[in-house]
Amino acid sequence: MQRDSFSSSAPAVRLDNVQLSLGSGAARVHILKGVSLHIGSGEAVGLVGPSGSGKSSLLMVLAGLERADSGTVEVAGEPLTGLGEDALARFRGRHVGIIFQAFHLIPTMTALENVAVPLELAGRADAFARAAAELTAVGLGHRLDHYPAQLSGGEQQRVAVARALAPEPAILVADEPTGNLDEETGRQIMELIFASRAARGTTLVIVTHDLGLARRCDRVVRLRSGHIEAEDAGAAPLPAGAVPA
Repeated sequence: MQRDSFSSSAPAVRLDNVQLSLGSGAARVHILKGVSLHIGSGEAVGLVGPSGSGKSSLLMVLAGLERADSGTVEVAGEPLTGLGEDALARFRGRHVGIIFQAFHLIPTMTALENVAVPLELAGRADAFARAAAELTAVGLGHRLDHYPAQLSGGEQQRVAVARALAPEPAILVADEPTGNLDEETGRQIMELIFASRAARGTTLVIVTHDLGLARRCDRVVRLRSGHIEAEDAGAAPLPAGAVPA
């Protein structure tokens, strides 16, 4: 197991009074306004809210892709404040898997090579064997040598899911992962993400406009105008094989 350990009693994500502004000069916009959010290890949280509410920016802050102006950002037991870009990249490689709406696959690399990239960067000697195993797990064992342009949108997103999961991250974040897919393909992708999360005990944070999807999580966090407006209990599905009480 390559996942770095951290105390299960500590939150996987701890944001306290986080402020974030983007742009410069007259175009500078205050995005996050004193956001505080704690997410437990293994918890699934759905972030919802209208466009421009700050939910994707919040996801980027906790993934170490945006740097907060002020406040506390601690993820997987590690404070991100003050880390340089190289240190943040190493942190993401160890702890965070990211799934984007737009897939972000490298077009000149095969599915196998795309999934192996983060493993090679992490120095894994078994990068290609591990990548092949993850692609097989998402139903693409027969498509290892195909390039992104040779794959359907659903298959490309499966490659992106395999790439995010291959380093065995403690935290999986997904930003509208079904936004470019038709309804049925999107449903299949989300079943895959939730099944993988249940099997591995991964902390999941997902941004979505679909409240029904968000309610599959343990908790739904609603944002509006850069603030957390409300938090509701979700209705996360039972792990495979579990029996309702």
